[in-house]
Amino acid sequence: MELTRLIVKGGVISPGELREIVNMGLEQGLDTISFGSRQDIIFPKGFTAIEKEKSGKNHFVYPNEESGNNIVTSYVSTDIFRNTPWLTGNKFLYILEQFKEQPQLKVNITDPKQQLVPLFTGHINFIASEHEDYWFMYIRLPKWSTMEIYPVLIYSWNIAEVYYAIEKILEEEPHSADMIFQLVSDALDTNNRTIDKPLSIPFYPFPYYEGMNKLGIDQYWLGLYWRNNLYDLDFLSAMCDLCFDCKIGKICITPWKSFIVKGIPKERKLDWEKFLGKKGINVRHSLLELNWHLPVAAEWALSLKTFLVRTLDQYDISTYGLTFGLSEYNRDGHYFTSIVIEKNKMPKELESMKIRDTYNVLYAKNFDPNTKEYIVLTQDIDKQELPLILIELSKKYFEELGNSLPEISATSVKKETKEQDVHQCTECLTLYNSEYGDLTQGIEKGVLFVNLPENYHCSLCEAPKNKFIDYLEKV
Repeated sequence: MELTRLIVKGGVISPGELREIVNMGLEQGLDTISFGSRQDIIFPKGFTAIEKEKSGKNHFVYPNEESGNNIVTSYVSTDIFRNTPWLTGNKFLYILEQFKEQPQLKVNITDPKQQLVPLFTGHINFIASEHEDYWFMYIRLPKWSTMEIYPVLIYSWNIAEVYYAIEKILEEEPHSADMIFQLVSDALDTNNRTIDKPLSIPFYPFPYYEGMNKLGIDQYWLGLYWRNNLYDLDFLSAMCDLCFDCKIGKICITPWKSFIVKGIPKERKLDWEKFLGKKGINVRHSLLELNWHLPVAAEWALSLKTFLVRTLDQYDISTYGLTFGLSEYNRDGHYFTSIVIEKNKMPKELESMKIRDTYNVLYAKNFDPNTKEYIVLTQDIDKQELPLILIELSKKYFEELGNSLPEISATSVKKETKEQDVHQCTECLTLYNSEYGDLTQGIEKGVLFVNLPENYHCSLCEAPKNKFIDYLEKV
């Protein structure tokens, strides 16, 4: 991807820092910037590398460079959504201050009681416990197939040094959380605490995070979202000036390609509303638009989202509490939305032909992405079939809502992957996965390929059973 990323530590940036970044874009003749799913800033194709003397402390990741792993936090959620009582915004800032060097791994530092920021999308995931200043740590290093829990709770002021100690032992290729614990314990003297009960993550509906909203008695917070994820630089520059005028110190980027301004004084609320009105900014999109996660600069994804949102809106379908993600098919993909629509890759031998794209639809167990368990509902379907499938999933969600309280425990994350029985049609490349069966032909979940009836055929091209090969052997 020929895009440039600017790493924003924890998704927290000051108005002064943002205006400096905006000016860098304006100097290169840019009109807009975008936001990424790890609370970073994205510059478009053609952005010229900034000399180190001029870039200051800003950390740019240019095309063809390493991905530039960063720290994601749920600081953005503090004070405005549900939170663990002891976990304040200042606590996040103190912890972030400990990270002096750019991390080599993806780090998440989150509150389990909020829904806006994903908990488990990092290599190292610190999740607040019920004990003040103590955190669970879930680890999934790049070569690991499952996520494991660190055997003790980490003290707030040890988080950064524990992380950097893990970085130092990567060359030893640790294969388990217990091994990492032994190596880190040998290297550091930390203030750990015994895990006396497993992590419990209650399920809450996805929040509405746009517009002007009350914050305490005498303040407001403002959530801003652009449909196309192209944020006007002149607008952002003027907004930073207004933040200075209102003595607002922080702007927070969300993982949903939007941002939030907290601490707008009550007496300045009208000034902000006038400012937004003069700029023609719409701050009341429906939740149906706000709960989609799309890859950056992917025209097909933006087009598909627009089609689906408009169609669902015509049917007047409620999606409150659900989140949707669009992604190109990736067997190792780690999603953080309730429902995922995967775009299948076109086989190379068919790329020259005009064949319509096909999609797979998955949904998280209990519609809770924190379970990290996804169920394949249907595969290889046409774009026109997607709205009806999403409508059925929405109905299923509301039917099951309240029947039980979906929760995830400290041990359940380890059940992410298991040995699979997957076969692929050699004619059209459709997959049969025994974990999901084939509902189109009445095949229940769990039926191994070898036990399929001899008259079983491909659900897409109707090729016979003997045209399937073992997909896992092939890859």
